[in-house]
Amino acid sequence: YQYLSRYMRKEDLDRFLFIPERTEGTEKECLKLLLKFCGRHNPSWTELSNFTHFLNFQLSKCEKSVFCSPAVGKDFQGF
Repeated sequence: YQYLSRYMRKEDLDRFLFIPERTEGTEKECLKLLLKFCGRHNPSWTELSNFTHFLNFQLSKCEKSVFCSPAVGKDFQGF
């Protein structure tokens, strides 16, 4: 939710890091955002769960990648 909400507000995600302890938004807002980005019309709970697990995995890898770190952001902006 933290990434998707910032993406919707067109904020710079290159310097943002997910903080699990930070609670943002409501359950209703989170579900609405997940439904918007899931890519399926009327997805099942399993499809939403798979989407969130996949997105979380990809974003975690991205945060740890040397190519996506703020240190090289000038050279790979938006990568």
